Amino acid sequence: MEKYCLASLLLIAGGAFPVFADSNLSSVDTTFVDTIPSVTLAQLEVLGNRATAKTPVAFSNLSKSELNRDNDGRDMTYLLQMTPSITVTSDAGAGIGYTSMRVRGTDGSRINVTANGIPINNPESHNVYWVNMPDLASSLRDVQVQRGAGTSSNGAGAFGASVNMITDTPSREAYAEVDGAYGSYNTNREAIRVGTGLLGGKWSFDMRLSHLGSDGYIDRASSKLWSYFGQAALRTGGTLLRLLSFGGKERTYMAWDYASLADMEKYGRRYNPCGEYIDSDGKTAYYPDQYDNYAQYHFQLLLSQRLADGLHLNAAAHYTYDDGYYDQYKTGRTLQEYGLSPFVNAAGETVKKSDLIRLKNNRNHFGGGYVNVNYAGERIDLTLGVASTVFYGHHFGQVKWVRNYEGPLNPLQPYYDNNGHKADANLFLRANYDIDSRFSAFADLQYRHIRYTISGASDNFDWSTGAPYALHVNRRWNFFNPKLGVNFTSGPHRAYISWAIARKEPTRDNFTDGDPGRRPEAERLNDFEAGYKFANSIFSAGANLYYMLYKDQLVATGELSDTGNPVSVNVPDSYRMGVEFELGARPCRWFDWNFTLTLSRNRIKDFTEYIYEDEWTNPITFNLGDTPIAFSADLTFSNSFNFYVKDFEASLQSRYVGKQYLTNAGNSEAMLKAYFVTDLHLAYLFHKIGGIKELKVGVGVYNIFNNKYFSNGYAGAGYYMDGDTPVIYRYAGYAAQAPVNVMATLSFKF
Repeated sequence: MEKYCLASLLLIAGGAFPVFADSNLSSVDTTFVDTIPSVTLAQLEVLGNRATAKTPVAFSNLSKSELNRDNDGRDMTYLLQMTPSITVTSDAGAGIGYTSMRVRGTDGSRINVTANGIPINNPESHNVYWVNMPDLASSLRDVQVQRGAGTSSNGAGAFGASVNMITDTPSREAYAEVDGAYGSYNTNREAIRVGTGLLGGKWSFDMRLSHLGSDGYIDRASSKLWSYFGQAALRTGGTLLRLLSFGGKERTYMAWDYASLADMEKYGRRYNPCGEYIDSDGKTAYYPDQYDNYAQYHFQLLLSQRLADGLHLNAAAHYTYDDGYYDQYKTGRTLQEYGLSPFVNAAGETVKKSDLIRLKNNRNHFGGGYVNVNYAGERIDLTLGVASTVFYGHHFGQVKWVRNYEGPLNPLQPYYDNNGHKADANLFLRANYDIDSRFSAFADLQYRHIRYTISGASDNFDWSTGAPYALHVNRRWNFFNPKLGVNFTSGPHRAYISWAIARKEPTRDNFTDGDPGRRPEAERLNDFEAGYKFANSIFSAGANLYYMLYKDQLVATGELSDTGNPVSVNVPDSYRMGVEFELGARPCRWFDWNFTLTLSRNRIKDFTEYIYEDEWTNPITFNLGDTPIAFSADLTFSNSFNFYVKDFEASLQSRYVGKQYLTNAGNSEAMLKAYFVTDLHLAYLFHKIGGIKELKVGVGVYNIFNNKYFSNGYAGAGYYMDGDTPVIYRYAGYAAQAPVNVMATLSFKF
């Protein structure tokens, strides 16, 4: 057996490394934590939005042990990056603070995220800000990533993927764990987890408290993050009732403006333009309070009830409260935009523009509930679900300070104030029917109703009226989203084909930053998927073909609104098509190998680019025909070698991301170059040292080949006149990622 394992390892390595040798890029990753035994809940929990082996969709599952292996405090996005078609980025450059991910090129506002079936996406922006839930992975049982339209879910429509998280279930045994980590850029994590185990065979209580901090790779891109998870559970017979809460508080110095290549050449890769200004002595300075400050708290009441043999009910009520602001120094701002009058300075000059400090505030209330009933018979598995949510968001701005201002200035002078309300209800019926022992049919029918209103004064200024732009939005949508497919299973073979329609309403920004004369319309996706997988105890291989055809997709064209903000407009036709390959092998107990590869083509048909004189007036247009969709690499792959020798674990993880354009114009002057990154994780487990049941020591070495790469950015264009000839210029900013860096971890279990 050992000879067979070594031969297999050499064969795999021999086939894989020639691929890597063609690239000068690289990166590395490892960590290691065990799981806590939990109450078996398979008889009670029927998860309404989860795919199974008989569901004809593309999905990946990550278990608690897989999450724990890589969890040293980096955001959830980084723990998912080894699954197919995912790319990630970090504003601070080292995985802590503001991070985001894309799946098949689609951004976070198009990825539906739930925790225990409850929507996590902000109902207005449709984004998930993972920095508000630091160290959430430490309190998760598992995660499922569905690519494409996926199964019906609650919240914002899945327009490229969905991420379904399940939090920790009650532990059978009492436990206590203390975790610590420290590494490059003063990055640190401290966490404590405790649980009572089952008390009287019915009750259990669990709690986690975490702190994370980092100076960030990018200058001043520091993060101070606190989070918690608490749960009380009651289990009696066929009933499981859980009351839980999780959330966090963050204070993060802004690093999202990025830097141009010219600035990096002048000031270094770590240069951060956020908060920069010229002081009274004419020297460059940085505003020390340029922080984003936010807190978010989630509360969930979950009921799982066995009604009869094969009949189960899951129900939930939930409420989320979040509140925060960011503190921002702005240079040379027009005073009128902030409700302030021009003033005459000591030199007798009329000052219309000045430096100022503004606060942009957001306070949200979000609540609702769902009920799912599942019947699992001999040949049919049927789920009926209904959900409803209500959202209220308050957005307002204040002026904290104005340089040398003369005239009346109220403390925290208000300059905009508006409210958003959203009601969302959906009903779905999903069925898997076994036609015979090999074939099953799948149907998932969802009806969704949304009403969204915005009222008040915008943070965008309307120069035609001399006042903040007035918001009057009152829209309703009714969506019917059918999903149909057929699944084939025979021994180690599985194959499927499916078709789905998904519809998605515009985001808040599509209204507030859009052209007042052009209403953003809902988008529609036709998603066609076909896949095959072979899996036995030693080897697995699979391929998934997808064709995602968009109608009226909202994309940025370079066009500006009357208020000077980038406009996203509905383009009639666009598509994403590709093939996702997965390979895996475990030829022996001490080694396994996993490989994913995505080849894709992502295009907008007949794209028109808008370019403005001095970036503001007199637009000229260019009909560019078919162009690549921004931030959509045509080639990505990941590879991991994992070793387990007694109490020692090692993991070598690599990821390649092909070139990505920063705009939909497909211009090489605004492009992220391809990169290849490799991470290494090492860990060792010690047993029974003094009063410690287990001690785990680990180290993660990230980007071991010291690749200087960018994983995100922005770009724009303008022109000036040279006589009668327009001369076009383009500019871009890039998110520099950390070179080789290290993180050491310790975990004590009592």
